[in-house]
Amino acid sequence: MTSPAPPDPSTLRPRLPSPLQEIEDEPFARRGVRLLLKRDDLIHPALPGNKWRKLAPNLRAAAATGERVLLTFGGAYSNHLRATAAAGRLLGFATIGVVRGDELAGAPLNPSLARCAADGMRLHFTDRGTYRRKTDPDVLADLHDRFGAFRVIPEGGSNSLAAQGCSNLGRELRGAADTVAVACGTGGTLAGLAAGLGPGQRALGFAVLKGGRPHFLQGTVEELQRAAFGGRRGYWRLEDRFHCGGYARRSPELDAFADAFEDRHDLPLERIYVAKLLYGLTTLAGEGAFAAGSTVAAVITGGP
Repeated sequence: MTSPAPPDPSTLRPRLPSPLQEIEDEPFARRGVRLLLKRDDLIHPALPGNKWRKLAPNLRAAAATGERVLLTFGGAYSNHLRATAAAGRLLGFATIGVVRGDELAGAPLNPSLARCAADGMRLHFTDRGTYRRKTDPDVLADLHDRFGAFRVIPEGGSNSLAAQGCSNLGRELRGAADTVAVACGTGGTLAGLAAGLGPGQRALGFAVLKGGRPHFLQGTVEELQRAAFGGRRGYWRLEDRFHCGGYARRSPELDAFADAFEDRHDLPLERIYVAKLLYGLTTLAGEGAFAAGSTVAAVITGGP
């Protein structure tokens, strides 16, 4: 009896390279700046955007070693948990999601976690103190005792393989824009994007978490680039003014901006990442951060 072929993400027929769309947006046009949208949200309906780019190389690595159980981490509204669960369903991996917040264990599942469960993910709720220590050997040993063998995919999917996968995003944008901007949670997309861009281009990351100190992701992105590429690559910087209170937090100003942008362009905006990215870019454009005659590309990493 022949063994079944290992699962291959390419069989899901991703739309790559993702489309690049120019839009006429008055706050940018007024400054003489072109705005492009890199529509990574259209890569795959179940695995959109940077989730595809980060997960695909990790899934290939798991398949190559014969690992069929994936364990990963996330909050109650984690896009990464949803994408991992969907990948497991589509490609035949068993998935385990370690969810921050043991108080959620007895509560009804929110729509995000309900989708994970529907896709076959086994959910394990843990207290916040243990969650903060999720990479400690003793915590991982306890998880192995509970679940058996598994391959760990980090929170947000960000590791050296993910950064290498996201470098293709930069390559797809070479020569297309002077500045390429992306929302950042765990830093893997920015690390790879910057590495893939060409000379003279810069990457700009908008932190969506409240870090407690300026540019709290700086060291994380640098470490990911060292692990993936041997050192810092490309020109990039982080902007931490537009988290609007922290992850999954919103402000009246953000909602007003997103509503107006949706009305102007008939494009529904995902509020945790994408709306904050565009809000920040529009604010910077108004401050004169982008030279007249330049082009800015915003990476749309997912839909609502």
